Amino acid sequence: MTDDERRNLIEQVAGAWRPRSATGEVRDHPAWHDLDDDDRRAAAALAAAWRRLEAALDPAGLSSTAKAVLARIRGGG
Repeated sequence: MTDDERRNLIEQVAGAWRPRSATGEVRDHPAWHDLDDDDRRAAAALAAAWRRLEAALDPAGLSSTAKAVLARIRGGG
């Protein structure tokens, strides 16, 4: 795998989107399985940084992950 391919996978995993099963269960991002342990840790660190930035920019102080969780709790997602 090239460095560009690896970085792309890390960015995909760091994003908030996750696939869902037919019954609505949240699944691992498919790219997760293509990363080694170090790259998974890098993706987790990047995700944490992105969520902090999202929360800082949101008027309610919520990240995209927090919004998605609240939407599911409220029955809208």
